[in-house]
Amino acid sequence: MDKELKKLSSRRPTDIIFDSSGVKVYGEGEWKVRQHGKSKRRTWRKIHLAVCPCSHEIILSELTESNKADASVANQMVPYLPKSIKNSYGDGAYDNQSFYRSCHHRGITSIIPPRKGGRLSSQAKNPWMKNRNDALRAIRGLGGDGEARKLWKKLCGYHKRSLAESAMYRFKRIFGGEFRSRKLEYQRAELYAKSLTMNRITKLGMPKGYWKMAA
Repeated sequence: MDKELKKLSSRRPTDIIFDSSGVKVYGEGEWKVRQHGKSKRRTWRKIHLAVCPCSHEIILSELTESNKADASVANQMVPYLPKSIKNSYGDGAYDNQSFYRSCHHRGITSIIPPRKGGRLSSQAKNPWMKNRNDALRAIRGLGGDGEARKLWKKLCGYHKRSLAESAMYRFKRIFGGEFRSRKLEYQRAELYAKSLTMNRITKLGMPKGYWKMAA
């Protein structure tokens, strides 16, 4: 990441949620791919979003090549987050020491499910691993199985992370899963414009669901 990320919102949330998803750029049409196989010009990128769970606004967004690891990109996004952030949420793809270190230096608590089979780290050498160690101990204390992980997620409020998936879903529903620009720098500008537009749409109001009783 060789540029300064631009904030997409003036909000100062206390929580932030990270998520990523692949998008297609200047690829051949789906029909042609089915008929003649994959084209060499078929290219994929990855969208990375940092979302406020309260307002549902995108605080930061970044576009990278498809082989960039989620934790590596989020690690570089952390310095550009609002100073008000106290907690960060992400799935197991963000269970990475460099990401924990970046959050620790900003005073941010990382709420991320440790990978299965994960081991405790030396907090004397790596104090940023405390949150992860605490999560491992809690999961083991609850039984160490799949049910224990589910309970840990409920106890620590991990359910908020699903709001980032919802934001990504809305993004693709509104703008589609493709980017029209051909160069990465232009694709990033396209993502920035789309993210701003989505935030404006979000400010107009979020959809509300209602239950209808059967007659």
